[in-house]
Amino acid sequence: MKHKAILASSNKHKLEEIQEILDEFDYELLTLSDVGLGDLDIIEDGETFEENSYIKAKTVLDLKNMVTIADDSGLEVDYLNGAPGVYSARYAGDHVSYSDNNKKLLEALAGVSEEDRTARFVTVITMLFENGEKIVARGEVKGIIGTELKGHGGFGYDPLFYVPEIGKTFAECSSDEKNKLSHRANALVQLKEILSKRQN
Repeated sequence: MKHKAILASSNKHKLEEIQEILDEFDYELLTLSDVGLGDLDIIEDGETFEENSYIKAKTVLDLKNMVTIADDSGLEVDYLNGAPGVYSARYAGDHVSYSDNNKKLLEALAGVSEEDRTARFVTVITMLFENGEKIVARGEVKGIIGTELKGHGGFGYDPLFYVPEIGKTFAECSSDEKNKLSHRANALVQLKEILSKRQN
């Protein structure tokens, strides 16, 4: 019989990605809507991706007492001391568009040379169990912030995030290409490794 786990998100794409990993470990993933928490508004006031990921997972675990998985992601730019970081989605303010955030990032890096435009996308996944056990997996992918938007795929900062090893931005990648080397993919690989060890 499959164990049930809740994903503290309503993102179907995220659900599919994580479910693929959990299939091996006999987990069936449910969304917040599946467990009657579709309208849940979680205040993410942590200062790190780890803290926000934990806050989301713990909030749902406390409400439903079921295994819960949550993630938090964002962009860290070295020249900006790690900004926008946990504020990646609202870098240019609340309720802004991706283009507003990209515009602000370009302005913040105006005149900065390529070697100083290094950055990384980060995803932290937290899995909490009813007995208090916690698994934390962190994935990163390194890149350089471009000086102009390139590509029409992806979302968020993808048109500015240039990955030297493939010679293009995330927004110029196919979804398959991006999924193979993305920060979330790397975090999921780590989650799978930890779950494998836990099962043995």
